Amino acid sequence: MKFTFTEKKMDSSEELRAYAIKKISKLDRFFKTEADAYVTFSLERGRFRAEITIHNNGMYYRASELTNDMYASVDSGVAAIDRQIRRNKTRLEKRLKEGSLDFEQPAPAVEESDEDDFRIVRSKRFSIKPMSPEEAILQMNLLGHEFFVFKNTDAEEAISVVYTRKNGGYGLICDDGMQDY
Repeated sequence: MKFTFTEKKMDSSEELRAYAIKKISKLDRFFKTEADAYVTFSLERGRFRAEITIHNNGMYYRASELTNDMYASVDSGVAAIDRQIRRNKTRLEKRLKEGSLDFEQPAPAVEESDEDDFRIVRSKRFSIKPMSPEEAILQMNLLGHEFFVFKNTDAEEAISVVYTRKNGGYGLICDDGMQDY
């Protein structure tokens, strides 16, 4: 597993990094290929936050824990990711075809605009992956997002969006293929 550490408003010790590597490396048994782990240590109002993101074959697993001890935050974050993987492992095995997650990592880019009325403060670019709505919902839940954009394999690869509804359940928005805007 490849590790990338980031620190915000604090300096981490070598012992803390070694502890995080030891704990997070235990999750490596779930992945067939080498995974990337991004760990952010930060100090917020006297409490310690450990944010852990693991990327493997296009799937992201993310946890953020805030406690009074950084070591406890790392432990809680690893436990949360372990639960995510275990909870979704059977769904992944049942619903996804072999190799369906073997695609390249999206390349994010940030742009800024100078318009005053409708000012865009952040913009991302990424490649949209073909998948079923069920796979998109799974990926959205693993990322902890409220919506997810994808190419719908069930609708002739139309650009689609799945989202979490406020009253429960999920919604699906599909492009109908008409190009007369």
